[in-house]
Amino acid sequence: MIELILKALAYSSGIAVGAAGITMIYMATRTFNFAHASMIAWGFYIVFSLYSFFGGSPYYYFPAAALFSGLLGVITYIGVNRRLLKAGASTVTLMMSTLGVDLIYFAFLNIYADYLTTACKIPTARYFVLELKDIILGYVGETPIKAIGIIAPIVVVALTILLHSFLTKTKFGIAIRASIENPSLASTLGINPDIVYLTAWFIGGALAGLAGALLSLVVSGYPAVGMTLIVTFFCGAIVGGLYSIFGSLLGGLLIGLSEFLGIYGLSVTLGGWVLAYRPMIPLLIMAATLLAYPSGLGGINWERVKMALLRYLGRARGV
Repeated sequence: MIELILKALAYSSGIAVGAAGITMIYMATRTFNFAHASMIAWGFYIVFSLYSFFGGSPYYYFPAAALFSGLLGVITYIGVNRRLLKAGASTVTLMMSTLGVDLIYFAFLNIYADYLTTACKIPTARYFVLELKDIILGYVGETPIKAIGIIAPIVVVALTILLHSFLTKTKFGIAIRASIENPSLASTLGINPDIVYLTAWFIGGALAGLAGALLSLVVSGYPAVGMTLIVTFFCGAIVGGLYSIFGSLLGGLLIGLSEFLGIYGLSVTLGGWVLAYRPMIPLLIMAATLLAYPSGLGGINWERVKMALLRYLGRARGV
């Protein structure tokens, strides 16, 4: 049970990081980035290939995965998204353009996987399990405690603190928020929205690569892994509200935990056949959340919730 909970925390943390990347790009340019799928998969492959070439620990290569996918985000913005934004393209056009970019990145990823297999003589390049290379911190009885179950939640907490500090304490972070909320007014104040959008795409891509790096120690890697997981990432971002990075982190955690623990409980109760319906869990949770809170978790007035909880606790003590 301890191993299951730690793995669920690691999985949901990876989903939360990737969901935050989707929200960052959407907030800045109103673009649903379907290329996020391949950016995540590239995160998997950067960690795997560097580990295969140089050894050591897979954790050493997490920054490289984030940087590489961040550069993919920059290429996507400069090559496609910026031109469409200047042309006043609709949100549907912006979204579909990223689908085309995703197919291009996916094609190059397949070529790269074949290159690793044929030229570099790495037979597992098309399907690998880096989870076996994780660090064992200790044992509880006979249950190994793997490092990813501790490190992944720490990464989420650290990212929350860093993003909050960046967006609220630095001049450039405040400029990003101003450009997102009112680009025209920000321009009159001397803020260059183009630089802000470019930065948002880099951060969003970097978060996708970091999510792939984290998840590479939780689930198996293969070229289409991003396409397999993208529904869960989008559900996490939508549940979070799409207008709050911190809401998307919370939404990703909720979706990831519910999917991982939910499918485990259903498979134990109903049998292994239910595993094929795993993608339904994030969609059902997203639908239920939006029915209760149409603006997502980020749109909830948490101060009001806090006050209501305090009043309830006060009445309970009185009783």
